[in-house]
Amino acid sequence: MIIRIFSSWLPLLPILFSPILAQAPGSITVVGDTKVSAMMMLLGNDEKVYILDKVEGNAAQINGHSAYAAEWDIASSQATLMDIVTNPFCASGMHLPNGSFATFGGNGAIGRGGNIGNVVNQTAGNGEYDTFYQDYDGSRAIRILNPCTTTGGCQWFDNTSQLQMARQRWYSGAEALADGSVVLVGGFVNGGYINRNSDNSDPTFEGGAAEPTFEFYPSRGGNPELMAFMTLTSGLNAYSHTYLMPSGKMFVQANWSTIMWDYNANIETPLPDMPGHVVRVYPASGAVAMLPLTPANNYTPTILFCGGSDMSPDDFGNYSNPFINTWDYPASQDCQRITPEPTDGSAPAYVQDDDMLEGRTMGQFITLPDGTLLIINGGLNGTAGYATNTGETLTYGEMPFGMSLASGPVLTPAIYNPNAAAGSRWSRSGLQSSQIPRLYHSSAILLPDASVLVAGSNPNVDVNLTTTFSTEYRAERFYPSYFAASTRPSFSGAPTSLTYGGNPFDLTIQPSSYSGLANDAAGNTTVVLIRPGFTTHAMNMGQRYLQLNNTFTVADNGTITLHVSQVPPNANLLTPGPVLMFVVIAGIPSNGTMVIVGSGNIETQPTSAVVPLPTSQLSSVNTAGGNATGGAGSSSDNSTPASSKSGLNTGVLIGGVVGAIAVLAIIGAIVGICISRRRNANGRRSMAPDASFATKVANMAPTSTYARGRASGGSDSSAFIPLSQYNHSSTWEPNAGAMESSASFAGGAGGEAEPRYSDYDPYRSPMNADGGGGGRGDSYYASPGGGGGGQGRRY
Repeated sequence: MIIRIFSSWLPLLPILFSPILAQAPGSITVVGDTKVSAMMMLLGNDEKVYILDKVEGNAAQINGHSAYAAEWDIASSQATLMDIVTNPFCASGMHLPNGSFATFGGNGAIGRGGNIGNVVNQTAGNGEYDTFYQDYDGSRAIRILNPCTTTGGCQWFDNTSQLQMARQRWYSGAEALADGSVVLVGGFVNGGYINRNSDNSDPTFEGGAAEPTFEFYPSRGGNPELMAFMTLTSGLNAYSHTYLMPSGKMFVQANWSTIMWDYNANIETPLPDMPGHVVRVYPASGAVAMLPLTPANNYTPTILFCGGSDMSPDDFGNYSNPFINTWDYPASQDCQRITPEPTDGSAPAYVQDDDMLEGRTMGQFITLPDGTLLIINGGLNGTAGYATNTGETLTYGEMPFGMSLASGPVLTPAIYNPNAAAGSRWSRSGLQSSQIPRLYHSSAILLPDASVLVAGSNPNVDVNLTTTFSTEYRAERFYPSYFAASTRPSFSGAPTSLTYGGNPFDLTIQPSSYSGLANDAAGNTTVVLIRPGFTTHAMNMGQRYLQLNNTFTVADNGTITLHVSQVPPNANLLTPGPVLMFVVIAGIPSNGTMVIVGSGNIETQPTSAVVPLPTSQLSSVNTAGGNATGGAGSSSDNSTPASSKSGLNTGVLIGGVVGAIAVLAIIGAIVGICISRRRNANGRRSMAPDASFATKVANMAPTSTYARGRASGGSDSSAFIPLSQYNHSSTWEPNAGAMESSASFAGGAGGEAEPRYSDYDPYRSPMNADGGGGGRGDSYYASPGGGGGGQGRRY
């Protein structure tokens, strides 16, 4: 009967659930039109992403000219045009302490076809002005955005007559500092493929085309100083990789050189060269990110470099174009790690990491709330940039991919797990492929719901809708594997701002927002802060992940109170400004809430001593969260761990979902009635959970795990049997065994079976314990079944 009813509804389930299948784990789905190609993106607040394009001939118009900026509403996937007046082509960008964002530099006033020259000199206002696209020179521009939640309610401040840099900077590096100011490093004066002339007789200034200095925003006054590193890395130093270290010094990498830099004294300390002379900066454009900062690694930064190109220096060519057909040259698969400030007294050194699953240029790392890194976008061959010819292909008509210098779009993302064993850190299991090539000028950024917005791509000097890799306006959402969870955590009590040190704060998690047992959930919960960064050219400037210390108190009703430390009292670890706060339970993140770290001002940040956290307190009842229910005449808990659940996420449900839930409720009721009747046929028995179990566990040996069966009357049917974890699997078995299988122990007739676990690995592994006739079965992360009329119980 059950099968017949279920079969009649089964064909309707795909229709009923179709509104949320788009959020299936591992999927990447087209969600809307950005109206301008997303060369740059930033997350302004919980609701809006802001997009910038280079000046080009977009069909979308605003104030009588082509639009180059847009506001993206996350909930509706709708773009609203914004106006900017200076050309932001290849600018850098960074957050500010009060939640605002700034972009720095760009290119000159551009006309049709990307040409500088269709300009008139303005004696007042924003400098040179293009009469065709009506844009001003952006090479010294500082644009400020104060994000808002009202659609169309905020605009960029963009006026170089009132605010500009001391020097022209195109492709400059940018890094936020501990006081909230920003250092700007190097760059080009105008455009070009790489920052170098062919003979390179002037590696510092390149005849006036290179900008080898650094400056600060806000300005510290005086003239920008020369940076020797720009001469050392001449040519391949666009968008230098910069990371502020705990000491306050800065790790800087470009070309294949690496330094630690005291930017206050302008002192450079050489570090080892990049192994294999693999170039990671533009236009080789490797994927680069700082790994998560956690209490476990003592907040010690490690930088990961993957992909890019090992083309020879000569092959990279000059300002005009590369000297080889780059689209035929495979991108690197190589990955390297470096810890610039080791805490063990060792010297910094690059360490070989797992190769990527394929070579990538323009691959981009997005740090996810579960502590893994997504790599997405890019190509198998070549580099970023565009040109009308190379040193081997002399005319545009012979170029096989139009102006693109890359080929072989990589359409399937991959996940890197920094904590996995060497040799097993990369995976793309369960990840779907996009149908949209994302090459030069593509971008990606983490969203508050822990999905990733993916947009952009235009390896062309202007809008081109007919070439091989055309101008791209479609946006996609990538949904990581944790979207399989049927229950996503939620929390309350988030502060609006965080301090550096000081008193902890509390977050509250209700039992309805997690699956499994309350004690388990609390012990597997972390609170993380993520700054998604300013994304452009396959990098996220300012992206960081920092886990806060926490303890917990578990109430008998399953409510979890997290006691959470403030940010460590060192603003070099996480500079002041906006971050997303996530609560992550067993690898499943909540929605992120945006908070401000620090005082909100550009100043030396106030710090306080760290106030110790209270000791964690488990519940003696250990109630199950989520939708755990027992059948009539018995009590049993939903025993599937949160990390292994499969299903659909709890986003906005529309269409026929209500009907689908009703169908499942009917099916569940029928199944429950049948099970109840079967159990009731042999009598009824109700037993309360063993409240002393936590005490039993605490008294066990720290490296042992046991189970036993009890016969009727409470005597042991077997002695405690030690179990061992076989081959580091997630299952346990008798020590004498040699197979990976869960352990099962059955009580005698009328008796009970009780698995027991150590505090070394509490409540983690599957064991079945089935009560005998009239007895009970106790289980951890397994399916507990009471014997005839007995009770199935899970701690």
